[in-house]
Amino acid sequence: MKRTVSIIVPVYNVENYIEQTMDCVTAQTFQDWELLLVADGCKDNSVAVIERYREKHGDERIRLLNQLSNLGAAQARNRGVREAAGRYIAYLDADDLWMPEKLEKEISFMEEKDAAFAFTGYEFADETGTGTGRIVRVPLELTYREALKNTTIFTTTVMFDTRKIDKELLMMPCVKSEDTALWWKVLRMGYTAFGLDENLALYRRPGKSLSSNKLEAIRRIWNLYRQVEKLSLFHSMYYFCFWAFRAVKRRL
Repeated sequence: MKRTVSIIVPVYNVENYIEQTMDCVTAQTFQDWELLLVADGCKDNSVAVIERYREKHGDERIRLLNQLSNLGAAQARNRGVREAAGRYIAYLDADDLWMPEKLEKEISFMEEKDAAFAFTGYEFADETGTGTGRIVRVPLELTYREALKNTTIFTTTVMFDTRKIDKELLMMPCVKSEDTALWWKVLRMGYTAFGLDENLALYRRPGKSLSSNKLEAIRRIWNLYRQVEKLSLFHSMYYFCFWAFRAVKRRL
């Protein structure tokens, strides 16, 4: 049975990271994949780095989809989903990394659980891509209501089975925190997200102050509760308290 994985990577001004990210894909123990690099109006040398890499390796599984204008990560990922030829859809951010066995283990896990939607644990990394030892553990399952309280699903770890979920449902809404909005949309339709509690990815975070990012994260999650999910003020505050607690806990 064909199990090709379509790996979707939005690319925007990541010339310092994208080669290392491509390396982590070519190093996978599971080799039935295609890599869709969606260049989203890059203003640096990201596209040139990708083209040199493709020429050097001669790997036809690596596809460059070049968008001349910057449409944002949601639109870039949606284009990747539309053009994906594989059964499985996997997301990888352009500055993040996978462990070599990530695809192999996650596909086996999905088959074992008969899952349509899966995610894994991950580790925070510094700017060089070196793990810091701070590993995020994930629950075995998340339903819609549970996910509203626990936004532990990390984009770079997510995989969908398009034999069980229609690709149209996987179109990300064009809102801030579009990835979380997609997870909630899928779960709201009655699907369950299954968590493989194993560190299979590295989440690269620069070593600078993140105070402004934290304030932005608060604004984004509140907007998702109120404007996207249309929750009442009471329920928004209820879920926000759980979100805040777990967000802090993940970073301790």
